[in-house]
Amino acid sequence: MANHESRITNHDPNAVALQAAHWCAVLALIALIFLCLLWEAVLAPIRPGGSFLMLKALPLLAPLFGVLREKVMAYKWTLLLALPYFAEGAVRAYSDSGLSQRLAVAEIGLSFSLFVACALYVRLPRPQATSPEPS
Repeated sequence: MANHESRITNHDPNAVALQAAHWCAVLALIALIFLCLLWEAVLAPIRPGGSFLMLKALPLLAPLFGVLREKVMAYKWTLLLALPYFAEGAVRAYSDSGLSQRLAVAEIGLSFSLFVACALYVRLPRPQATSPEPS
């Protein structure tokens, strides 16, 4: 807990940007999971009553706990994982209409936000661990 508190009270701009990128990635990942599930199950499924396309949310669950624990490798995998969701959103925003088209635009925004947040988290320098001062 002391490590977390020192990171919050640290006014290093890199530490603040790192935390902002972390929370942006967490929120975008969770929102993308819920969007995929709700889109294909309730809001605008391809077939009435829902479809198996809601299983497209399963790959997003794989890096979730690593991202929550701030594991850099999880962020690197999530970078790659966001790209197919961006592509699907772009295709469906162009080809669908109505609510499905608006959901596709939301998918584009969330996957792009996820990509940028993960890229920033991976690229930003980590705060240096401070050693205890000798007495």
